[in-house]
Amino acid sequence: MNVTIYDVAREANVSMATVSRVVNGNPNVKPATRKKVHEAIERLGYRPNAVARGLASKKTTTVGVIIPDISSIFFAELARGIEDIATMYNYNIILSNSDQNKDKELHLINAMLGKQVDGLVFMGGKITDDHTREFKNASVPVALAATIDESGETPSVNINYEHAAYETTELLLSHGHKRVGFVSGPENTEINTQKLEGYKKALRDQGIDVEEALITTGDYSYDSGLEAFDQLWSLQDKPQAVFVASDEMALGVIHGAQDNGLNVPEDIEVFGFDNTRLATMVRPTLSTVVQPMYDIGAVAMRLLTKFMNKEEVEEQNVTLPHRIIERNSTRNN
Repeated sequence: MNVTIYDVAREANVSMATVSRVVNGNPNVKPATRKKVHEAIERLGYRPNAVARGLASKKTTTVGVIIPDISSIFFAELARGIEDIATMYNYNIILSNSDQNKDKELHLINAMLGKQVDGLVFMGGKITDDHTREFKNASVPVALAATIDESGETPSVNINYEHAAYETTELLLSHGHKRVGFVSGPENTEINTQKLEGYKKALRDQGIDVEEALITTGDYSYDSGLEAFDQLWSLQDKPQAVFVASDEMALGVIHGAQDNGLNVPEDIEVFGFDNTRLATMVRPTLSTVVQPMYDIGAVAMRLLTKFMNKEEVEEQNVTLPHRIIERNSTRNN
């Protein structure tokens, strides 16, 4: 049988209102009474009904988090940042995987709102007009993490992807290479559009023509990295270095090169993006763009708490700093 607030009140010989004040942390309860209520709660194993409390306060202290794939090291680190800050501010998390499928994303947004969450953190690929419409119509605040709304209307936390890609390409060119390949993530996302533009701009600024044959696309997976390398290596004029839009794909590129009898970085240099744990697990270790994944999640959650609690927000679209780390997959001059 479920233990109710009425059972606790009877056990402690106090009113239900007093039990409610104790459970909700109201300071206007005598210490002796508070102690008596806590002892009754412990004896009976009472657990407050969060749904009932939410109906009374119009708050559930629950945040919905929609993520493409929790099994991904990248998104798992982001989710950890979100959860740690949520816990700090006494919010619970409901986490759902969207598989980066638009229809599923839109369904999950509505499902989360139906659960009466107090706010949403969304991570995905392409933010369409349909997404933006759902965010606008939501009765609670929404924040994006490592996701860009081109309209700038939805609060978000990211890095400067174009500048990061520019710096990486410029570094590879500084090693004397003229033919630098680029393996993009899915083409329909603003983040990958910005990475591609950074790559192209660095080439143009060095007076090097952009060759479309040196640009290929993957889906962030290891297998797509293998396929991308095979595509690049089939060219008559082969690349001397490859910049890859994610670490997992970069591992595929490295292993594809090694499968073809090449040494990395002596025969071909490989540069990744994200600085996940994979970067130090592969041999040679992977040079990569350090994207502060945990911090992006943490800052997105903190931004959301400000909106939920109607605190002042100075900047709703936050750009965090990135850096570049060179390891053994590139020639460190």
